[in-house]
Amino acid sequence: MKINWFPGHMHKALKDISENLKKVDVVTYILDARIPISSINPSLNKLTENKPVLYVFNKIDMADTNKIQALLPQFTGENCDYVLFNSTLSGKSDLILGKIRKLASKKIEKYKAKNINATIRTMVVGIPNCGKSTLVNNLCKKAKTVTGDKAGVTKRGQWLSVGGGVEIYDTPGTLYPNIENQDVAKKLAFVGSVRDEILDFVDLAIELLKLIEKTYPNALEKRYNGAKTLEEIALARKYVLSGGEVDLERTAHAIVDDFRKGRLGRMTLD
Repeated sequence: MKINWFPGHMHKALKDISENLKKVDVVTYILDARIPISSINPSLNKLTENKPVLYVFNKIDMADTNKIQALLPQFTGENCDYVLFNSTLSGKSDLILGKIRKLASKKIEKYKAKNINATIRTMVVGIPNCGKSTLVNNLCKKAKTVTGDKAGVTKRGQWLSVGGGVEIYDTPGTLYPNIENQDVAKKLAFVGSVRDEILDFVDLAIELLKLIEKTYPNALEKRYNGAKTLEEIALARKYVLSGGEVDLERTAHAIVDDFRKGRLGRMTLD
């Protein structure tokens, strides 16, 4: 199974991001904490390399915190910082805004010397379905953008004011035109960053089971009462078609859904 998905609106989004970056002081880069390294889009990295970056490890409630802690030194420096975040909960918006202001402190001090309150502009970027729009709504403290659990909900960028002298540019989730590394492509598909309709779910579930068996073997035994393969799980769940044949398609969707909903436990696959 070869995975490659780059619809037209993503091409437009990358162009739009490039054009609006000149107005931006800080880039807020949302990473899915279940696949933080695979969440980093090389196309976005090239565009944002000269800007301060705040990395937001979203969906931290479903991630392996030990693995995340080991990765954090890579995301700390003079021109970058990080936040561990669960965008479905409130309470950390002030922390994120504070870190954005800290990364833009040179501009703030420059304007302060002239007795001017600076407006700090940040652009929120990330792969599809990583929780960007939910985070933006959290920062705005009200629903300003459309959210959903499918890739490609946000189609175009928009400027929003969050108060406190900060403005946000919310962008569509973007992948890259040609995902050469299929291990990365599979992980993006596992978390729902690739549109489900183009995927072979049976193959996807088999690949997911292989990776989980390698990295979190006890998770499968616990969830599926000792069953580890697609066929074994189908039989354990009694997903059987008329005539006694196991329903692999239904089983595959159930397994992927279990992973995406965190029912297999806290995991970080990078």
